[in-house]
Amino acid sequence: MPSELSPVISASARWLLSAFPPAAGSLNHALAEAQAQHAVTIAAALRYPTPLDAELLSLLGPGGSGRLDYVTGADVHTPTGAEYLWRTWVDETVVSWAACLLADADLAAVATACLAATHHGTDGIGSARRLTVPSPRDHRAAPLLRHPDLLDPIADLHRETLLGLLDATPAAGAPGPR
Repeated sequence: MPSELSPVISASARWLLSAFPPAAGSLNHALAEAQAQHAVTIAAALRYPTPLDAELLSLLGPGGSGRLDYVTGADVHTPTGAEYLWRTWVDETVVSWAACLLADADLAAVATACLAATHHGTDGIGSARRLTVPSPRDHRAAPLLRHPDLLDPIADLHRETLLGLLDATPAAGAPGPR
């Protein structure tokens, strides 16, 4: 995990898991968390591909979860105090891109291959198998988190930007832009 992006990755994965909770049970929670972490980590590395991007993020902040909460209807209960603080580190674009990756394993594979074009590379990401080749167990653990229809309102927020970026970023061993 790119350490300079840790606050955004942690908060964005937490937001996804709270908006799309896993099936009951500790193992299900752990599997769903692994899937959310992989998706958010890849999305964050693509969103902030250079050291300068990561520094600007640290300086300016990511924007928070306000619009995401509105889109999912979670803004009815405005959190305050400590419950609100972690939400300020949620990055709307990262969450939207992660939702795209969770809903489409083929797109996740392309995104993972494109990490080589970032300064983060593929070393800090680890195996994204649960994201790119999810097993039936992965789907059972996170039925809401992997459901394309449920993720669509979030994924649609920035899907076109992600698709444009992946089309313009050559994947390892793939031809250049079309």
